[in-house]
Amino acid sequence: MNEVIKITKELVSRPSVTPKDEGCQKLLATRLAQLNFNNESMIFDDTTNLWARRGTTKPVFCFAGHTDVVPAGNLSQWHTPPFEPTIKSGMLYGRGAADMKGSLAAMLVATERFVRDYPDHQGSIAFLITSDEEGPFINGTTRVINTLEARHEKIDYCIVGEPTSSKTLADTIKNGRRGSISGELTIQGIQGHVAYPDTVKNPIHLAMLALEELSNQHWDNGNEYFPPTSFQLTNIQAGTGATNVVPSHLSAWFNLRFSTELSFDVIIATIEKILTKHQLDFDIKWTYNGKPFITEPGKLLTATQSAIYKVTQKEAQLSTSGGTSDGRFIAPTGAEVIELGPCNATIHQVNECVNCDDLIALSDIYYHTLKVLLIDEQQ
Repeated sequence: MNEVIKITKELVSRPSVTPKDEGCQKLLATRLAQLNFNNESMIFDDTTNLWARRGTTKPVFCFAGHTDVVPAGNLSQWHTPPFEPTIKSGMLYGRGAADMKGSLAAMLVATERFVRDYPDHQGSIAFLITSDEEGPFINGTTRVINTLEARHEKIDYCIVGEPTSSKTLADTIKNGRRGSISGELTIQGIQGHVAYPDTVKNPIHLAMLALEELSNQHWDNGNEYFPPTSFQLTNIQAGTGATNVVPSHLSAWFNLRFSTELSFDVIIATIEKILTKHQLDFDIKWTYNGKPFITEPGKLLTATQSAIYKVTQKEAQLSTSGGTSDGRFIAPTGAEVIELGPCNATIHQVNECVNCDDLIALSDIYYHTLKVLLIDEQQ
């Protein structure tokens, strides 16, 4: 069995539902230690993180990823047990196969091959692995980055192994992500009997015009990398359970995915201005999920696109679509950050799977990217 597939199966067999790691990082660290990586286990509360580095000089090339997975869901809908990796018709089935244990295996094998071929390479190779990417992301990559920043340890280039491919392997590289901010809005009213409208203050009626204006607000036009900012209501709740009672308050949850044309401060000020204009008694609890980031064409993108073409004979497209990733914690340090991994068609679904040949080719792409940056660029 190919080594990439073998390691992927070993990782998938460990039920590392977020924030559990279940020994996945130990498996990786054991093999990295054989390559003279210095391994640091950084445990913050319920989260296990691994920072592993080979070398002390620049540039620092980092593979980043996560060992935690989302819950399996309805087990009766799985064709095979989610934590018993199974290969059928060239596809490896199991929770985390695509998101993103297959990428971790590809990274590891690529690094082993590279160090074997180029033991005296320039610069450093690092792994930043967390068990808190699928969860609240409080004690994972962001805490590791804070630790590295405190000791002035910088990453120059970073590939995050998120499943970015759409139709075929490496047809898409994520070279940035939109920012994300969520709000839990509460609009206060006065509860009472519907038959006495003069004594009540209906928060549902009061909220309608304001929420409509927020939904139709033109935030920006986007730019060459990002689409226009989007405001989306995700939940509205009000009522007492009775049809003849005006409720005391309305709760509305919303999220904005925004481009580099906006900031947290501008978004908050705009929303609060609109709510105030409608004379609402409101309160908002904000959740800052991440700032937008973009990696302009440079050494990392050039190296990765070159490696993709060498392996697949195809050109990769750049994209900033999709949700957030841990790249949002690494990019602000000044690193060039991209995301590249297998096809994402089945991630977070029952019967999650990944093409075995794709994982083997992905490891080749990672290998050639390392070669361009740490051998070819340094000569």
